[in-house]
Amino acid sequence: MSVQQESDTAGAIAAILGRLLGALDTVLLGQHEVHRLVLIGILSRGHVLVEGMPGLGKTTLIRALGQLLRLDFKRIQFTPDLMPSDVVGCSILQQTADGRREMVFQPGPIFTNILLADEINRASPKTQSALLEAMQESRATVLGQTRTLPDPFFVLASQNPIELEGTYPLPEAQLDRFLLKVLVEMPEADVLESIIMSRRHGAAPEHEPIASAAELGQLFGAMQRVVLARPVARYISRLVIATHPDGDGATDRVRRFVRHGASPRAAIGLAEAARAAALLAGRNTVGFEDVKSIAPAVLRHRLILGYEAGLERVSADDILGSLLETVEEVPGALPRGVAMVHAGVGSAADA
Repeated sequence: MSVQQESDTAGAIAAILGRLLGALDTVLLGQHEVHRLVLIGILSRGHVLVEGMPGLGKTTLIRALGQLLRLDFKRIQFTPDLMPSDVVGCSILQQTADGRREMVFQPGPIFTNILLADEINRASPKTQSALLEAMQESRATVLGQTRTLPDPFFVLASQNPIELEGTYPLPEAQLDRFLLKVLVEMPEADVLESIIMSRRHGAAPEHEPIASAAELGQLFGAMQRVVLARPVARYISRLVIATHPDGDGATDRVRRFVRHGASPRAAIGLAEAARAAALLAGRNTVGFEDVKSIAPAVLRHRLILGYEAGLERVSADDILGSLLETVEEVPGALPRGVAMVHAGVGSAADA
């Protein structure tokens, strides 16, 4: 690829991402960081769990994303009486034209590109588990027969806080399959005023598709070209190891409040999400700041906390904040001023 072709491709990628992010910013006013994280999840080909109190627009956001991407989109409203067959499908006995009877598979809504799993934690654990194979391997097994899901396949799930009545905590194995857990907070007063003035009956603006399947393929191709240097990879690995109570670099908070830390899947996901953050920022090389900006969303749902954390109101974000402050980007690095003196550049005071 020539320099001119590479420049044109980079410009096209930036234009697509800019249009997508701009359109999302018109869906939930004042939630730019939420939109950035959800788009990072799509670029990383990962599943996204969006958590927040009822009425904050979680479902509206995911539905809008389905409109913006020219892909097949389906929705499941998770309820306590939902069965696994309502998710993956089932085989039905039907009579053929020649009078014979045979079992015909009726695919469930999981056979799509973008699946909105609305209020996923209001279904029973048995039904929640119907998504496990699909989220990890992009396939579904029904009555011993395995069928491949469409490519790409994303689960974008909304969840109410587990403190609310009628919710079931997602199993740790299923939480680990979500690349990101995004928190939607209550907007500020001025944003709420804009919502009141512009959203009669709560209706969000409709959107025409912005990115086709081919353009989405361009974005995935651009992700393959984002460079992650070894020092950044080493920083990711040390950060993930430090989430374990017996790991190198674990803080006092980790040792006291964390029972189990993040998995190797989390490290892989953090690296991929950092690539997406760099691409979204217009860079083709991952920096330490990309890892730090995305780490809480990748790791917060993967820390298993002990009861002491609940008693002292210590959250996973609190623990991750302390880790990001203490785990060095380059282990054993000299302070900046000292490093410049040793390099022969100015003095510590000048630095």
